[in-house]
Amino acid sequence: MKGAADSPGRRALRRLLRRGTAVFGLAVVAGVIVLALCAAWIAPYDPLQTSFSMVRKAPGSAHWFGTDEVGRDLLSRVIWGTRASLSAGVISVSIALGIGVPLGMLAGYLGGLLDALISRVTDAMLACPFLILAIALAAFIGPSLGNAMIAIGITATPIFIRLSRGQVLVVKSEDYVEAARAVGNPPHRILVRHILPNILPPVIVQGTLAVAAAIIAEASLSFLGLGQQPPAPSWGSMLNTAQRFLTQAPWLAVFPGAAIFVTVLAFNLLGDGLRDALDPKSQ
Repeated sequence: MKGAADSPGRRALRRLLRRGTAVFGLAVVAGVIVLALCAAWIAPYDPLQTSFSMVRKAPGSAHWFGTDEVGRDLLSRVIWGTRASLSAGVISVSIALGIGVPLGMLAGYLGGLLDALISRVTDAMLACPFLILAIALAAFIGPSLGNAMIAIGITATPIFIRLSRGQVLVVKSEDYVEAARAVGNPPHRILVRHILPNILPPVIVQGTLAVAAAIIAEASLSFLGLGQQPPAPSWGSMLNTAQRFLTQAPWLAVFPGAAIFVTVLAFNLLGDGLRDALDPKSQ
């Protein structure tokens, strides 16, 4: 009973909750998720409703974040933009995980020609800067939020291939893997039942950090017109509009920029906390 009460998951949770920065990151991430899911009930105005009598109004009691160049409520657009940014981060990282982890595990476990081929393609993709490659892919497949997610996911895939391959190379020489192989378990069973659970902690940490990078990438693509298309709200496209009014209406850039900063910081703090919490050497 004592062993069940003090399981590895409980110990990891205690280590996570002891880190104030990680708790702050977790709280902010939870708040962002609530905003994204409940935007229709939280936003005070329709994010697409224009009012040419309210163009570029400064923040006030009626519009806490002010209004944009066509009189739309900026607070509502920031709240609805949370949905685009968060979905882009989560879905693109899910694509990268779904492709990268299986390929990395196969390369690390089977080795040989398959390993060499996957490793060379991975090295070639990693040689190109992450954001530049994402922009090139998004421009090639066309401007839309869905295509931006695909481009970011494909661009982030080599990170998980390399991480998974390295972890499998370490784990596959452990005694329990050798024992599973000795009793005749097929490779796919060994990979799924014995190796995957033991490489998950670093993959989870990297996935959390990758969400932060994906949110920045989505904002960059939307800023360039390759992500979320107007008039749908997106933090990046809002910054693109704000650059024309930095002196007359600075709040157009301040609030979307602050949303990106706080969200990315929260995911990074949470990722750092998870790294320490999931480390079996941590006390």
